[in-house]
Amino acid sequence: ASDIERFLAAFYNQRDAVVEAARKLLSDERAPRRQKLLADLIHNLSENILAEDKEDDKKWFEGLQSRFKNKSSYMRYSCESRIRSYMKEVSSFISNVHPTARDAYKRIIDLMADKLKSVKYNGCYFDRREEEAVRLCTTEGWFSCQGPFDRDDCPCKHSINPYSNRESRILFSTWNLDHIIEKKRAVVPELAEAVKTRDGREVNWEYFYQLLFTVDNLKLVHIACHKKTNHNLSCDKTKIYRKRKQNHKIS
Repeated sequence: ASDIERFLAAFYNQRDAVVEAARKLLSDERAPRRQKLLADLIHNLSENILAEDKEDDKKWFEGLQSRFKNKSSYMRYSCESRIRSYMKEVSSFISNVHPTARDAYKRIIDLMADKLKSVKYNGCYFDRREEEAVRLCTTEGWFSCQGPFDRDDCPCKHSINPYSNRESRILFSTWNLDHIIEKKRAVVPELAEAVKTRDGREVNWEYFYQLLFTVDNLKLVHIACHKKTNHNLSCDKTKIYRKRKQNHKIS
């Protein structure tokens, strides 16, 4: 093990003593910067990351509905709520769809809704109990920012563990599941246009589903990495329509 690894191991083994010493220092400290360093140290060393059930970390659940009995179930719900909100936006756009295409648009919405229900609104993304292939965090619950839409990684190496303590759980709500190809500016208007101008072709609704609701087009980003400028990206024109299937038609 390296020197730093040995230091961290020794530091962690003396965690309770370090926390107690930091608390004593904090009680007499007046300098804001030093107060912040000590408070963060106490906060991080006092967290109960591995606790899952409510009985084992009651502070984490403060402010939540009583129906949540473990951390992962709440985190699943948190992710599902975000995905459901995207579905609501797609549904509410129907008023902007050409009147002759609204029935077809509605049928696509229904297909997407059924698909989302079958995968439980992709709540797996925030659930640390899920398989590695489908979750966005480590087994301990650490999430890493995936960087702005126009970068392959996060330049600031932002990370957070909403499973660790109540404050981190609340802060995680400011992290965004950002659409690379923008939902409002590109994907939904393109879907509406595709339905209107399909001219006998079948709209490839599953392509739009992937762009709207899956990590094919979603990046988890820290609020500082969430660029709200126009992404200037558009849907792949070659994927908007597909050959008709004999057993299922959108017309």
